[in-house]
Amino acid sequence: MNTDFMQALGQIEEEKGVSKDTLLDAIEAALISAYRRNFGSAQNVTVDINRETGEIHVYAKKNVVEEVKDSRLEISLAEAREINPNYEIDDVIELEVTPKNFGRIAAQTAKQVVVQRIREAERSIVYEEYANREDDIVTGIVQRHEHRNVFVDLGKAEATLAPSEQAHNETYKQGDRIKAYVVEVKKTTKGPQILISRTHPGLLKRLFELEVPEIHDGIVEIKAIAREAGHRSKVGVFSCDEDVDAIGACVGPKGVRVQTIVNELRGEKIDIIEWSPDPVQFVSQALSPAKVVSVDIAEGEKIARVVVPDYQLSLAIGKEGQNARLAAKLTNWKIDIKSESQVEQPADTSDNALNENETDEGPTAVYEADDSDYEQEAEEESLPENGERSQQEYEQDEEEKK
Repeated sequence: MNTDFMQALGQIEEEKGVSKDTLLDAIEAALISAYRRNFGSAQNVTVDINRETGEIHVYAKKNVVEEVKDSRLEISLAEAREINPNYEIDDVIELEVTPKNFGRIAAQTAKQVVVQRIREAERSIVYEEYANREDDIVTGIVQRHEHRNVFVDLGKAEATLAPSEQAHNETYKQGDRIKAYVVEVKKTTKGPQILISRTHPGLLKRLFELEVPEIHDGIVEIKAIAREAGHRSKVGVFSCDEDVDAIGACVGPKGVRVQTIVNELRGEKIDIIEWSPDPVQFVSQALSPAKVVSVDIAEGEKIARVVVPDYQLSLAIGKEGQNARLAAKLTNWKIDIKSESQVEQPADTSDNALNENETDEGPTAVYEADDSDYEQEAEEESLPENGERSQQEYEQDEEEKK
């Protein structure tokens, strides 16, 4: 090695961020192993690289003894005093043992070490960059699919979108540009492993922070999120400024802000609800778009008993109980929903009530709901029950027997 090599190390330090001293220390350690492998493994040697010229010197350490048993590790007192008269028994001396052809071995070893350290440094830099972006949004391009996993190119690294983190209503084609939530960054021998999600509630929160300046500035706060990815979400927001409408800020002019988020989530509906410290008011608003007649809170049981108009029962519960389930997750209250006619009937009709605690699905929220769709569902649910139809079938069977 020479001054050109030292200059190259300096350039690597500037471009790759790998310390020159770190590289030299690693090269010295590698050269010790190379020397022992090629010139005798039992010798106790050290390698010194001149930081200015790049010259390499190999020194063997030997103990001063009266009688030499292993010449590779020991030297007699007489021989030691020929070098320096002040040596005594048990002293350790260093003798230069640099081989003539050691330069070729040193150059090859140094190249391997430098390449390895550069790779390690680049992996470490990428890991540090993305480790600091946990719980944040990244944008990438879909590269390929393997075993149902989707791999997304983030530029400096590749992220993995596992099947459990993929929204059911989404398909990811090669070349698609998507935003995703960084769930975890792991450090591995092959570089950082970045796990991302399209279903995490944090994705919805970060998208609102990107699209709504009032949230980014702290004027409007997101107090709670309930999400069923790909279907519907509910977001509870609160304004710290009386002059700022929290819901209006999130919706934006003509719904532009929230529509951008809906488009990014590929059609997922989002309900924006005004958060309230009063559980009665918050539960009532969380069941939107249904209108609530009354809410009775049982603090000890953490249950909210809600009464809605008869024609609003289906709307309050939602398709397959989705609206009520999301409201329960958003408010963190168990919700028992009854219609006005059910309240007037004896208590044994309580089986029709919905206890939201029975579901373990994650929280969600909805922005835009079409009342007509829910009213149509309510009309469909008001049709005769299966038992009534089975009675008609029974009578027909009796006629056929006669």
